[in-house]
Amino acid sequence: MNTFDVYPRFPIEPVSAHGAVVVDRDGVEYLDLYGGHAVISIGHADPHFVEAIEQQARRLPFYSNSIVNPLGEKLAERLGEISGYPEYSLFLCNSGAEAIENALKLASWRSGGDRIIAFKGAFHGRTSLAAACSDNPSNRAPVNQVHDVTHLLLNDLERLTAEIATGEDFAAVIVEGIQGIGGVIEPSKEFLQGVARVCSAEGIPLILDEIQSGYGRTGEFFAHQSAGIRPDLITVAKGMGNGFPIAGVLISPDYEARHGMLGTTFGGAHVAAAAGIAVLEVIEGKRLMENAAAVGTYLLEKLSAIAGVTALRGRGLMIGVDLDRPASAVRSSLLENHQIFTGSSSRPETLRLLPPLSITIEDAGRFLRSLSMVMEEPHENVHAATEKEG
Repeated sequence: MNTFDVYPRFPIEPVSAHGAVVVDRDGVEYLDLYGGHAVISIGHADPHFVEAIEQQARRLPFYSNSIVNPLGEKLAERLGEISGYPEYSLFLCNSGAEAIENALKLASWRSGGDRIIAFKGAFHGRTSLAAACSDNPSNRAPVNQVHDVTHLLLNDLERLTAEIATGEDFAAVIVEGIQGIGGVIEPSKEFLQGVARVCSAEGIPLILDEIQSGYGRTGEFFAHQSAGIRPDLITVAKGMGNGFPIAGVLISPDYEARHGMLGTTFGGAHVAAAAGIAVLEVIEGKRLMENAAAVGTYLLEKLSAIAGVTALRGRGLMIGVDLDRPASAVRSSLLENHQIFTGSSSRPETLRLLPPLSITIEDAGRFLRSLSMVMEEPHENVHAATEKEG
């Protein structure tokens, strides 16, 4: 049996990693400015994180949610404190897509509606409702197309207000704190405030997808917090486990739980909860949100001076860099010639940066020097690299 070939892959086989460095089987070290889709929040193989998982795995790796699990309760308490949402509840699950599905389910139960408003450029996952809410037709099989989802332009509050005024039975409005795959596109503070106001007035639950933009990546715990709003539901994953599969939904106190309304076999089990607690301890103990803000500010300042950079977007360590040439060619050159991982987006000109929150100014400087060299290469070399990448 072979693995199902659905991923384009670089010909690199990592065998170890530490901090912001990945080491391949030949001993070559790569600077990781992508973090495996923004998953690596506190750095690869952080010692405290590894020890927490090892100790819990020796004691009790797993039991189902049919028993008392103080680790899950501790994770919820710590997440509430650090995120600024102590009065919310936490439902733990396994992946970002699962968090989205459960958030939409909760929203629909509360509102009684079955229609969803999402936004162009959105990506929320690959399961049924999550795929329907994502603005990517190639990601939707026929079975995903039965859901009633309307995609509106981000930051167009007037159009959103008019859509809601139609009187349809809306289940929810769902929006990313910052669109990641869409090219690091940020909803304005005024837009988020307006959406929250309209949703509250009409009794429509507002879901903030912070799966990529949350967990300290922007310098605040959640990207939406700069707008001063408090959504009904917030989804988290990726950086929550620093590579260990764990996700969750933060749920407003306006929602009343009942047995059986949600469920999961593996979500929030003992090793997963131990990993989640360790991540929060490292974020707080090493002041990684402050580091993300500082290094992000440094990167944005220096990137603006590099020839061929046409636009910059994002906050903290979630940055979109628009280039005057295909980003795929630049990514390939950075990887092959400078041993630096970076990310892509649905915008062909956009380079996406999602490094560990522990990245240093020195690491950032290495990337900036390498990018400058790549951007100084003749355009015909860049096109050749694109053709080679295929």
